[in-house]
Amino acid sequence: MSRLPEDQLKQLREIFCRFDLDKDGSLTHLEVAALLRSLGLKPSGEQIHKLFKNMDSDGSGTVEFDELVNAMSSQMMSEDILMNQQELLQIFKSFDRDGSGFITPAELAKSMTKMGQPLTYRELSEMVRNADTDGDGVISFKEFQGIMARSAADSLGFSL
Repeated sequence: MSRLPEDQLKQLREIFCRFDLDKDGSLTHLEVAALLRSLGLKPSGEQIHKLFKNMDSDGSGTVEFDELVNAMSSQMMSEDILMNQQELLQIFKSFDRDGSGFITPAELAKSMTKMGQPLTYRELSEMVRNADTDGDGVISFKEFQGIMARSAADSLGFSL
């Protein structure tokens, strides 16, 4: 069934269970979308539909765990989905004005102001605190991916 190492298989099982909201052993279209976004991917609706159709190999209208494993271990995580990682990186770089690999509070404030969304000190502090999971005072790309994934999940009505 799988070419994935045992630790990745276990991790994928945990992710699958977390997004199987009704605990029926399968994922719906919306559950797959939330799962992908939690991984930092930002596929379009059309890309999600195409991926879901490819993953649902038995045509049941849902994705079971073995179908997810087969998809993750194959080349189905194609360039058109993964390309969105590059888009996310470009957005991150637009905030990371000095190219340090981190978004500082000052860079975030300048970027938000430039986008017409100036922040108060309290709003800025809260945004950094929510995104900065390691407590170093800056936002790494990984932390940026996490906050974007949570935002995507929230917009779909899911909580991560």
